[in-house]
Amino acid sequence: MNIKEIIAERIFTKENLVFLLESKGEDRQFLFESSARVKKNTISDKVYFRGLIEFSNICKKNCLYCGIRSGRSDLNRYNIDDEEILKAVEFAYQNKYGSVVLQSGERDDIAFVDRIDNLLREIKRISNNEVGVTLSLGEQSKETYQRWFESGAHRYLLRIESSNRELYSKIHPNNELHDFDKRLQALKDLKEVGYQTGTGVMVGLPFQTTEILAEDLLFMQSFDIDMVGMGPYIEHKDTPLYEFRDELLPKEERFDRTLKMIAILRLMMPDINMAATTAMQSIDKLGREKAIKVGANVVMPNITPGQYRDDYFLYDNKPCTDDSAEDCKNCLEARIAITDHEIGYGEWGDSKHFYSRKKD
Repeated sequence: MNIKEIIAERIFTKENLVFLLESKGEDRQFLFESSARVKKNTISDKVYFRGLIEFSNICKKNCLYCGIRSGRSDLNRYNIDDEEILKAVEFAYQNKYGSVVLQSGERDDIAFVDRIDNLLREIKRISNNEVGVTLSLGEQSKETYQRWFESGAHRYLLRIESSNRELYSKIHPNNELHDFDKRLQALKDLKEVGYQTGTGVMVGLPFQTTEILAEDLLFMQSFDIDMVGMGPYIEHKDTPLYEFRDELLPKEERFDRTLKMIAILRLMMPDINMAATTAMQSIDKLGREKAIKVGANVVMPNITPGQYRDDYFLYDNKPCTDDSAEDCKNCLEARIAITDHEIGYGEWGDSKHFYSRKKD
């Protein structure tokens, strides 16, 4: 198999994707150089900020990999009040972040749905409709998605975590609350409502093979996603999956495989948005920079009030929890500068793929 032919002819079969994911040496370098070139030629060298507000770690789900799973009785649960959330939004607005991300544990009760609706309207009001809003709030009814869309949200990230049904069942409890088909339907609902729809997977999970990762890439292409967030799986000592820690790839290999996933997906879907996730930096001090260089074009500075950050540990060794919002901004500015990229201040940085998809 010839990597240059695969990339030049865009023949991304499952077999070819496995080959790319296992590439080493000169082939690996050629892959990264190709994805960087495609990104620059398709969506430019701009990186867009999404100010991340992790406003609550209260969750009804009990996912077997997650540090804020409902089954943890020892976790200090928090729920930031609206005033503090809006102060964080004001920080983003004043510092010309194009967008914010509202993220929390999964809830779908009426009080929660109403609260998000009100927050969206307030965010649009205090920012003169200039701040874009991405939501990452899990599975909801189509009616809720529609309501939030009408109130101002226009992007939604719902990670599938694994598109392989069997693996999905191994990393979630086997009950109606953690149903694979329900997750898929939620993604379909988001697209139908009109959101720029994002998903993503964890790379390096227990029981995960290179073939499964290749299938994940084909799933995201066939689902025609607009944006993606992928990161290496990092085990958390207070989760059931920690039992399988001795069977995992070394973290450095999980990191490298994630870089390859980003690079390959950039070749498969040149005009989507891709995040350089914080989990990359938890393994490699230059993790986000490396992700940007091979294909990512979105970063999410954490603007959550500092006193809450230690209680939103989805995985162990999460970086930057002691940084203030200002510290995080300055740090990321310096990090992006060394990648020779430009920050798209004051821009929403919407997915080009979304608009080309809508035209079709």
